[in-house]
Amino acid sequence: MTTTPMTTTPIPTPAATPPDILRCAYMDLVVTDLAASREFYVDILGLVVTEENDTEIYLRSFEEFIHHNLVLRQGPVAAVSAFAFRVRSPLDVDLAEAYYRELGCRTERRANGFVTGIGDSVRVEDPLGFPYEFFFDTEHVERLAWRYDLQGPGALVRLDHFNQVTPDVGLGRGYLEDLGFRVTEDIQDADGVTYAAWLRRKDTVHDTALTGGNGPRMHHIAFSTHEKHNIIYICDKLGALRKSDLIERGPGRHGVSNAFYLYLRDPDGHRVEIYTQDYYTGDPDNPVVTWDVHDNQRRDWWGNPVVPSWYTDASLVLDLDGTPQPVIERTQSSEMAVTVGADGFSYTRKGEEMPEYKLGHQL
Repeated sequence: MTTTPMTTTPIPTPAATPPDILRCAYMDLVVTDLAASREFYVDILGLVVTEENDTEIYLRSFEEFIHHNLVLRQGPVAAVSAFAFRVRSPLDVDLAEAYYRELGCRTERRANGFVTGIGDSVRVEDPLGFPYEFFFDTEHVERLAWRYDLQGPGALVRLDHFNQVTPDVGLGRGYLEDLGFRVTEDIQDADGVTYAAWLRRKDTVHDTALTGGNGPRMHHIAFSTHEKHNIIYICDKLGALRKSDLIERGPGRHGVSNAFYLYLRDPDGHRVEIYTQDYYTGDPDNPVVTWDVHDNQRRDWWGNPVVPSWYTDASLVLDLDGTPQPVIERTQSSEMAVTVGADGFSYTRKGEEMPEYKLGHQL
């Protein structure tokens, strides 16, 4: 991965009406070994196969009724082809196209969709360098919420959110707020530097989040379970299969979002979060929760410190030609830099120094 210096250009607010986004809907993910990825997402995690062929697998969660929440596509470079959002109506696809054209972004529209099961849609290279897709038309499939005979104890029931890595979180936050997203939580320091922000369209903590770092890259895709014991089962299953090395972080509870979580890495290193039990955010005056970057409980309410790879590793994203986007260095101080010293992680409270936690103790 090569990086280039960051140059921040303000993102204008278009006069055009933004599309009415309903929710994050699916990710189009390029993998280098389709069989190995199928074993991870289907055999281990239990996602439902809607359909598949020699080069693509379409997967969905148990409560979903649209064609898929995840596309696995065989390709030469592991990366993200699209972060896809469903909009409220066909008109909103038109609005999305006009909105991004006014921003000066590259757009491409296909009446029959970019993937199976999705109709008229537009893909864009957004101002942050991410490939976004907006669609309404989709094939409906059987919702399997009542098929307990098919669901295992670790059933993934919903696609919950995406998480994106970008060098300038403040810039990205303003752009996404203009697009209609609302911030629910963020992480800042005393100087007002924003290290991460959580933004939503549906009435949960987020549909996507921005994490400060070298980007544009994809940090993770997250699927929900009903309860935290479902996540514990996934850990037990991985142990029984002698695959617990796929666990990168957790299980634990976040401070941000209040959710119980587990982070896994797929065969290509794409990060997947298993997530449950965040909170309602739908009122118009829902207050933003701001966390101090030095508050050790922001990422883990309890449990072990965040592993370094969680801050440094992320997946490439593709442009509309399928070429990896160049990765831009973050010039502002990173969250890892302010919370990880030369001797490892520190556990701090405001106005109080605590003993450092040595990296060697957790490896």
